[in-house]
Amino acid sequence: MYEYKNKSGFVTIIGRPNVGKSTLMNRLIGQKIAITSNKPQTTRNKIQTVFTDERGQIIFIDTPGIHKAKNKLGQYMVSVAERTLKEVDLVLWLVEPTTFIGAGERHIAEQLTKIKTPVILVINKIDTVNKNEILTFIATYKDILDFAEIIPVSALKGENTEELIKVIFNYLPYGPMYYEEDTLTDQPERQIVAELIREKALRLLNEEIPHGIAISIEQMKERRNNDNENMGIIDIHANIICEKDSHKGIIIGKGGGMLKKIGTQARMEIENLLDCKVNLQLWVKVKKDWRDNDFLLKNYGFVDKEIE
Repeated sequence: MYEYKNKSGFVTIIGRPNVGKSTLMNRLIGQKIAITSNKPQTTRNKIQTVFTDERGQIIFIDTPGIHKAKNKLGQYMVSVAERTLKEVDLVLWLVEPTTFIGAGERHIAEQLTKIKTPVILVINKIDTVNKNEILTFIATYKDILDFAEIIPVSALKGENTEELIKVIFNYLPYGPMYYEEDTLTDQPERQIVAELIREKALRLLNEEIPHGIAISIEQMKERRNNDNENMGIIDIHANIICEKDSHKGIIIGKGGGMLKKIGTQARMEIENLLDCKVNLQLWVKVKKDWRDNDFLLKNYGFVDKEIE
C-alpha cells in the first residue's frame, strides 16, 4: 500500500455574509481569486482555491454566506454552503470579534452540530480591536460548540494567518496532491473575469442594486494580427444584468459615467489577472426577476449540480 509523504485535504470557510471569508481565502493563497466588498452575499458560488508548499496541499472552498434565503438565488447559495460542510476534511468558521452571539451565528452553530467534521473557530478582524480584548471574544464563543481550535487572525493585515495554515495542516490526513503545484484555482478565467466586473459594480453602486445584478460574458478572445500572432490584447464583451429599468439608468449613470467607472476599474484588475492588455466593453440589460427564474439562474452560472 502506497504511503503518502505529504498532507492534503479540503477545507471550507463558512460564516455569516460579510465576515471576510473571501478576504481570508485570498490572503491564505497569496492572490486575489474571490471577489470582496463590504456588502453581504458577495460570494454566490462555491470557489475552490489551492495552497501548496513543502508540507502538502490545502484546497480551500469559499462558500456563500449562510443566511435566511429570500428567493431562489438565496436558496441556491445556502444549499451550496450547507452541503459543503459534509464534504470536507475541516471547517473554518469565520466570525467577527464580539461579546454578543446573534441569531445568525447561532443558526450556523446549529448546522455545525449536525456534522462530525472538526471545526476551527477563526475570529477575524482582530486589527479592529484592542489586543487585550481577544481573550474575552474567545471566552464568548468557546462554549457554543466543541471547537478543535480557536484562532484569532486579521485577514486584511495578514496577522496570525501563517499560524492558521500550520494548524490546518495538523488536522489534514496524508494524501495525494490533487492539483499541480502552480494551480491557484479551479475557476475558469471567464468566471473570474465576470466576478471581477461584479465586484466593481458591488463597490460602486448603491445598496439596493448590487444583489439584483449578474454578469454574462458574451465574448472573450485574443486579438490576432495578419500573421496570426498574439498581439497581447484580449477583447471582452460583457453584459451587466439587472432587474429593473430604473436600475439600468443608475448603472449607466449620467452620460455613461458610472458604467465607464465600473469598466475602468474592472479592466485594470482583469489585466493584472490575465497579464495582458484588455479591451473591455460593457452593456446593461434588464431581465426582470431573474433571481427567481430557474432558466436564467442556470444561464448565469448558478447551477446546483446535486439537484439537476
